[in-house]
Amino acid sequence: MASGKILVAQGGGPTAVINQSLVGVTLEARRFREIELVYGARCGVRGILDEDFLDLTQETSQNLELVANTPSSALGSTRDKPDVKYCQEIFKVLRAHQIGHFFYIGGNDSSDTVRIVSQEAQKAAYPLRCIHIPKTIDNDLVGSDHTPGFPSAARFVAQAFAGANLDNASLPGVYVGVVMGRHAGFLTAAAALGRKYPDDGPHLIYLPERTFALEQFLADVKAVHDRIGRCVVAVSEGIHDASGTPIASLLVKDQERDAHGNVQLSGNGALADLLCEEIKNKLQIKRVRGDTFGYLQRSFIGCVSDVDQREAREVGEKALQFAMRGGRDGSVAIRRSGDYAVDYALLQLQEVAGKTRVMEDAFIAASGTDVTEAFRQYLRPLLGAGMPDVFRLRAEPVAKVLAGAG
Repeated sequence: MASGKILVAQGGGPTAVINQSLVGVTLEARRFREIELVYGARCGVRGILDEDFLDLTQETSQNLELVANTPSSALGSTRDKPDVKYCQEIFKVLRAHQIGHFFYIGGNDSSDTVRIVSQEAQKAAYPLRCIHIPKTIDNDLVGSDHTPGFPSAARFVAQAFAGANLDNASLPGVYVGVVMGRHAGFLTAAAALGRKYPDDGPHLIYLPERTFALEQFLADVKAVHDRIGRCVVAVSEGIHDASGTPIASLLVKDQERDAHGNVQLSGNGALADLLCEEIKNKLQIKRVRGDTFGYLQRSFIGCVSDVDQREAREVGEKALQFAMRGGRDGSVAIRRSGDYAVDYALLQLQEVAGKTRVMEDAFIAASGTDVTEAFRQYLRPLLGAGMPDVFRLRAEPVAKVLAGAG
């Protein structure tokens, strides 16, 4: 490489462990004499265009470790979706600052940004190593067993539904929890890991990998409620009808769209409210409650998987190692082996960029409203140590005195 300067940025939605990857890159860089300076771009690629950089070389190791254990993006993030022209401007800034290595921590769109910037550098015959570091709570990156950020968010969802189930058992009725996930249902499916007893909720799980029909949904809820007197439902925000139109977009008159042109599904309770109203009106069930988990899932400070922390740090470290020794650009991927172990690979950027992984059919029950044991086995080791447990009273009932007397 022609330069000993590296630049790292964070893009897209924050996670509970994204700073582990940032610190993994920064501290691993200190092991290489060739690297002189480590810059961090504030607010993702927008910060690159604005030349808004921090000199992370001056950070102490102690403070970096403290930041690593802090959720959300320490450098700030952006929802900008760079096109070719945008990436050309990014490249101009990188070349002006003599950056030799570019690391971008993010999801699908971030990997595409890295791909385009890499191509621009190649066109200009400029020696720039470009590495995409994976991050997304949706777990929808192609080529990886799972993605840093997802295990901690899944841990939150599993625990939240375990608590919602306990609440629902105490005061029976119908509870609907809406979980993030536009195209992939991994995070919603994680609700199943909150079950312990046979009658625990969620009793129904609705994923974007399957078509959603309102009448069938109501029939499902009624069947469960008639059988056990209550019903807990996990719903992905991305559920859609047979035409592929998100159910949420059919309910909102003034549709807010993000920088990618997608209807904003998170941050409002429209879907939960509508489903609850349908249950009340059509099924005549009085006690119906709904929640939209929204942004709570992403950076919840008290619910982080130790496995997720470790692997998020390691993908940052491996990104730096691949950059210095791998001889090519790429995207870091997590590969699973054995009972539970992982290794890391560097994929070609075009294998990952702009592509979306969805839940495999083997993970979804034939009913379409639950997950399989294969999914539970897949997710269980990712949730980490110390998952809370629940118990029930075993006491025998006392014989009635007055009932039936006289």
